[in-house]
Amino acid sequence: MKRGWASLMLLACTRAQALCDVVSTTPASFGTVTSTLVNTVVQSASTGNAGLRCTGSLVSLLAADDHFYATFTPTGGTTGLVGPTGDVINYTLYANNTSNFAIARNTRYDFARNGIIDALGLLNGTTPKTVPIYLKTQIGSTVAAGLYQETFAVEWDINYCYGIGVGNICLGRQVLKQSTSLTVSLTVSNDCQITSPNISFGSAPVVAGFSTVNSNVNIACTKGSNYTVGLDDGQNGAGGRRRMKSAANNYLAYDIFKSAGNLRWGKLNSERRASSDADINPGAGTGSGSQVFNYNARVYTDQATPPAGTYLDSVILDVQF
Repeated sequence: MKRGWASLMLLACTRAQALCDVVSTTPASFGTVTSTLVNTVVQSASTGNAGLRCTGSLVSLLAADDHFYATFTPTGGTTGLVGPTGDVINYTLYANNTSNFAIARNTRYDFARNGIIDALGLLNGTTPKTVPIYLKTQIGSTVAAGLYQETFAVEWDINYCYGIGVGNICLGRQVLKQSTSLTVSLTVSNDCQITSPNISFGSAPVVAGFSTVNSNVNIACTKGSNYTVGLDDGQNGAGGRRRMKSAANNYLAYDIFKSAGNLRWGKLNSERRASSDADINPGAGTGSGSQVFNYNARVYTDQATPPAGTYLDSVILDVQF
């Protein structure tokens, strides 16, 4: 009877064993985000596999002398996501899906503490499970467009009791120290913030009575971006001119010209305006300050004065990179 009882205890110990190994990670990606959102809104990402996989069943919760250390060491000595021109997007790694339990670079972090391993159910089942990692960017990064990446060497150093016997005796320990790699990425896309006030010619009894309107368009585009700005022909364009329309279907022709000159600002080819042609801060976008494009708008005086009424039009401004 004693031999049979001992045999049953041995089988129970075998079922209590948990096995962990270090595996290839799943890359973490923030996806594609506009430069404006990168600068102003916290972005979140995660990977369900940071390189540690476990299968097994633990008899009791992790003891004080058990540890599941992970050290995330940037392979290039980086401190964030680095882009094609050397710009950096700062972000933080977390051990769970909150802003708690931040993981510092080059510093050993124990996933056995704070109940993280237990909450994951990593050691209490027969289905293989991996450790996830969560990431959040920090706002305030004014960066150029392109692919941003950071690669870590992830060292897992684990030592834990995988089964508790009679009298709380540890039945066995798994000791493992091994490294893998993890890549984090974010793609920044070009973007612009545009300020364009409405044009009002006021009132006049005849077409020659309308004054010229001098105004501007303010555009703040992604750092380092070269672009062109176009204005379409409006809703009622005809004969190479823009036209406002009244409720009675009468028309009043007008146009918008570059800076203070007579060159029509349009949407095709040379009618567009390049970022290098801005009247204030010409050149590539800065990601922060605006570039200003002056214009003048005039009602054509070589047309017959249409019937009295309110005349309206809508013009689309577009930016092309």
